[in-house]
Amino acid sequence: MDKANKEHEALAEIRRRVDAAAREAGRDPESVTLVAVSKTFDAAEIEPVIAAGQRVFGENRVQEAAGKWPALREATPGMTLHLIGPLQSNKASQAVELFDAIHTVDRDKIAAAIAKEIASQGRSPELFVQVNTGEEPQKAGIAPRETADFVRRCRDEHGLEISGLMCIPPVEEAPAPHFARLAKLAGELGLKKLSMGMSADFETAIALGATHVRVGSAIFGSRPRP
Repeated sequence: MDKANKEHEALAEIRRRVDAAAREAGRDPESVTLVAVSKTFDAAEIEPVIAAGQRVFGENRVQEAAGKWPALREATPGMTLHLIGPLQSNKASQAVELFDAIHTVDRDKIAAAIAKEIASQGRSPELFVQVNTGEEPQKAGIAPRETADFVRRCRDEHGLEISGLMCIPPVEEAPAPHFARLAKLAGELGLKKLSMGMSADFETAIALGATHVRVGSAIFGSRPRP
């Protein structure tokens, strides 16, 4: 079986599992968006997944996405592109221009830069605040105890509309408590969307309310070295 067929079958299997997890949780499968994480894969490796019907993709780096997605989007209209990796303020202009959603708003400098670009470009990507639920010093994201104040500043001081929260649990810990914590925070803040869950734990995330799951290796296979 060639790689294109493998990717097609892998995507179909992930979609089946997403639907099953949603139904098991008593949810409409349409309430869960599958974000196919195409970071480090080139256009030729992404095209079979597009051909299989996937239209929502995630990238970690602005520069990498800028090198491959304009041509892919021109070839296939109707794509939605999510930034799921850390954003530097000097890349905010390109990020607002290129992405339809940014999952990694986590400090005032980024919020201010995004707000400036939204005003300048007249383009408003959907925004998620990244929460460092494990409070890991090496990981991006705002501390849970600071999230409410940060969301308030995003809204009141920067004029941003925040749609939801995002997290990446510590790899050595069970993800469920982190997903539950994020869902509780979102509920307290009146936020409807939750970006949580990856290839190894997306079904758990869906059971705990994820609206966006970020699945890469389970669709594309092992990642090439960046």
